[in-house]
Amino acid sequence: MSVIKVPQQVAMTIAGSDPSGGAGIQADLKTFTMVGVYGGAVITCLTAQNTNGVFAVQTVDPPFVKHQIETVLSDLDVTHIKIGMLGSAAVANCTCEALADFNGEIICDPVLLASSGQELIDEKGYDVVRTKLLDICTVITPNLPELSTLTGGQNCESRESLLKAAEILLQRHEKLRAVIITGGHFKAANNSITDYLFSFSPPSRTVDCLEVSHSRIASSNTHGTGCTFSAAFTAYHILTGDDSKAFYKTTQYMDAIIKKSIHFKIGHGTGPLLHHLR
Repeated sequence: MSVIKVPQQVAMTIAGSDPSGGAGIQADLKTFTMVGVYGGAVITCLTAQNTNGVFAVQTVDPPFVKHQIETVLSDLDVTHIKIGMLGSAAVANCTCEALADFNGEIICDPVLLASSGQELIDEKGYDVVRTKLLDICTVITPNLPELSTLTGGQNCESRESLLKAAEILLQRHEKLRAVIITGGHFKAANNSITDYLFSFSPPSRTVDCLEVSHSRIASSNTHGTGCTFSAAFTAYHILTGDDSKAFYKTTQYMDAIIKKSIHFKIGHGTGPLLHHLR
């Protein structure tokens, strides 16, 4: 009897490794699996980190990062790539070179700083991310500090300032179609969080805004939320092919997994999300 083989939707993450399992490559693969897509993974950095913070970073040899990317793309039918922590200008440059001819979606979570404030990419790496990397991306998912950094120190404390910052990036980078800004860093008086999807509206290229407001969930288990959000959007975009639908589904996914993770204790610092509970 012949076996009918069904094509599987494939995403790939290019990011650093978190040995404690809460962020980076580990969070991305868990998220891809729970949403329902197959995930490949290219490791850019090894980190010594746990729930208390990031204590050391060792980047992978840049040509080997490029070799990993090219090897996966030569074999798997990858349609969506999620980029996270790159660690150095050299790794960022090699990543851009390897993806120069990639015609699918590239969703970038610009991991620049750890929550503790430790820099996660070298000084020259900031410039590569701001110029070469964003030039090949279709969607980016920065938090507020990252958005300010990417726009040269723009004030990002109101909806109007977020719109201005998003417009700067959308106008500057031709391939960039959408900027998704997660609102967890906002200090809202009503204890709510608003996530934003700013996108170009063709053919006028005016910027449209979709907003999702939801209650802030009090939890000490939030390690890896940025990685998980970006990976979830990547996976939901594979399944829906639509920015708005993927955005809404991702915000719902994040609320659900944060709520389900509240009551568990893993580690002695900021605990991780428990992706398998979804």
